[in-house]
Amino acid sequence: MAALDELDRRLIDAYQRDLPLCERPFAAMAERLDASEAQVVERLQSLLQRAVLSRVGPVFDHVRAGASLLAALAVPEAERDAVAAAINRSPGVNHNYAREHDYNLWFVMTAADEVQLEARLEALEEELGQPLLRLPMVEGYHIDLGFPIPWDELEAS
Repeated sequence: MAALDELDRRLIDAYQRDLPLCERPFAAMAERLDASEAQVVERLQSLLQRAVLSRVGPVFDHVRAGASLLAALAVPEAERDAVAAAINRSPGVNHNYAREHDYNLWFVMTAADEVQLEARLEALEEELGQPLLRLPMVEGYHIDLGFPIPWDELEAS
């Protein structure tokens, strides 16, 4: 495990949830942690670079923020990386992943509303030259992915 000091640990523990939604979130985080805004930003960048964290950002109810859709695509393995790169360049794509299935690329696309979402999906279909499997959400679930970190146990292993 990458060496983490007390500030790294407090930052991780304090902000698995409740990331401040304000004009200067890193300044608000720094105030709570008795650190500077620059320290918080530097630590987050370092934790991301070292793959201690995979992302920094709020989790919110996407239905209240516009429109979104899970989509899938079947592509030959030899073309998968190039197609994934094209998907990632599309506006509104917030994650994209490979799966072991006939439909082997899955992604979520978002937009301000359903009309814009459909236009983005159609533009991507045209660029890729094939239809997307659209998988609209039928029922939403919130999974709390915040966990207490057993720092002492991790250091002992």
